[in-house]
Amino acid sequence: MKQIKQQAVMRNTSFLIAGFALTVYIVGGIGVMAGLVLIGMIGHQDLWGWGDARSIGYFVFAVGLILSILGVLIMRIMRNRQ
Repeated sequence: MKQIKQQAVMRNTSFLIAGFALTVYIVGGIGVMAGLVLIGMIGHQDLWGWGDARSIGYFVFAVGLILSILGVLIMRIMRNRQ
């Protein structure tokens, strides 16, 4: 009985981690696309006093790329977990 409960808890935890990985992957993809838009289309305009759109675009692109890679790595770990 105890083993069945442990399996159920592990399955629920696996679903939560897999959902987190998918969310991080999607947010990273949106970040990459937003960074490319800021770099390519908006260019040298000032964004609400935060700075040049191109420099913010490079930052958003890099963070999005890191999040996408992190999401893929977490998904691979979840796939090979069993």
